[in-house]
Amino acid sequence: MSKLQSLSSAISAHVPDGSSVALGLQLEQMIPFAAGHEIIRQGKRGLTLIGPISDILFDQMIGAGCVEKVIAAWVGNVMMGSAYNFRRAVENEQIKVFNLTNFTIALALQAGAMGIPFLPTRTALGSDVPKNNPFFYQIFSPFEGKEPLLAVRALVPDVAIVHVQRADANGNAHCWGNFGVMLEAVRAAKKVILIAEEIVAAEVIASDPNRTVIPGFLVTAVVESPLGAHPSPVQGYYKRDDAFFKQYHQETKSKSEFDEWAARWINGVADRDAYAELLGNDRVEGLGVKKHAFAAQTDYGY
Repeated sequence: MSKLQSLSSAISAHVPDGSSVALGLQLEQMIPFAAGHEIIRQGKRGLTLIGPISDILFDQMIGAGCVEKVIAAWVGNVMMGSAYNFRRAVENEQIKVFNLTNFTIALALQAGAMGIPFLPTRTALGSDVPKNNPFFYQIFSPFEGKEPLLAVRALVPDVAIVHVQRADANGNAHCWGNFGVMLEAVRAAKKVILIAEEIVAAEVIASDPNRTVIPGFLVTAVVESPLGAHPSPVQGYYKRDDAFFKQYHQETKSKSEFDEWAARWINGVADRDAYAELLGNDRVEGLGVKKHAFAAQTDYGY
């Protein structure tokens, strides 16, 4: 059966208030902005956001009042520095922040994917990250004497939201470029919402099984959303909109400025088509691929 849904119905059905949501998992690319904006439009509350180098989507969801907790390695505007909504929320104790590193987030999600309570590591030993942090516990190796290790607690998100280049209607997905911690999160999460630039025939996905990095049996809902990761890049489809990140930084320094920005770019558009129209054809076309770099042909025959 097809798992295709509209973005609105997928968010409504699978992201209830109080959920833990993993997103922005591929570092600076393929951030599911369309899904995050739909979460804001639906007024979701009490969310726990999970991600590595979490860019301005976290900041927008925090500014919109959707977020209660953040589990991340860093939150901000990767290009510009501070994320003002995040900073205000922390300073005013409006959200609770659990600080992990990129690698320990990967370990926590991998432990969740494996169905085990923790994974041991040497990383973060000697730093302040584990101090008073419930995601870390000091242990000792049973095989190497009294060598200290850290146990990193497993993370099992209620839902992971990921963006890919293409998928079929059952959620079998092709993705290329930087995966970040996407695969760990998809395997750890209780549900997966898959956002794709385009939905293609099952035969297209089956033609390149080694590129099918997400199998459909892990996916709960599939959404087609061209430009759904803008302003982040999607390799092979469009580049990063650097000007948009600069504009966001300049236009959201105060709460009232953010509210005005969100009224235009999130609440003022009904869906991603309206968002693309607001961007304008010239800007969208300007972000398109200018120099193609195709992979070599692969022969799966015998």
